[in-house]
Amino acid sequence: MKLFGPLYQRVLEWSRHPHAERYLGAMSFAESSFFPIPVDVMLAPMCLADRRHWLRFAIIATVFSVLGGLAGYAIGYGMFEAIEPWLRQSHYWDAYQTSRRWFDEYGVLVVFVAGFSPIPYKVFTIAAGVATLNLPGFFIASLVGRAARFFLVAGLVRAGGERFETSLSKHIERVGWAVVVAAAILIAWLMMRGQ
Repeated sequence: MKLFGPLYQRVLEWSRHPHAERYLGAMSFAESSFFPIPVDVMLAPMCLADRRHWLRFAIIATVFSVLGGLAGYAIGYGMFEAIEPWLRQSHYWDAYQTSRRWFDEYGVLVVFVAGFSPIPYKVFTIAAGVATLNLPGFFIASLVGRAARFFLVAGLVRAGGERFETSLSKHIERVGWAVVVAAAILIAWLMMRGQ
């Protein structure tokens, strides 16, 4: 079943759109507080489409992601009672409970790890607000974690160039399904740890 090839081609077309930077900023903001699609899906094709501006794209993704993280913190701090019923029914509840335990144990280091890794960052931004985690520490950990991730992705894509694009388009189905399997394993692991 060819699922990721057509999706990849569509996102590559969007990444070449005249307003692609605005879309990247909006997606980066939304992904850090409520949107389920990772920013890398837009960032990597934009860097492939225009490798000269990879730094600019990484900066846009970082700045708006951190701003979205602050919005997620505000949601957790001021509106948790309103979103708690939805959160309990969503597949994010176990991850939320795990994040709360990790905050108690590791503090802002958890925010850095969530910002850099494929763990759903939005869950940690909301949980940080609920836990009233130190806001300056949250901001710095978010900035460093998100910047490290987006500059790494953009830099790797820029360095790989056309060979990377050719290789990615040839193997996109395998890569896409591998990401799905990895995400399923991560979610299962988080759920088992939460019990």
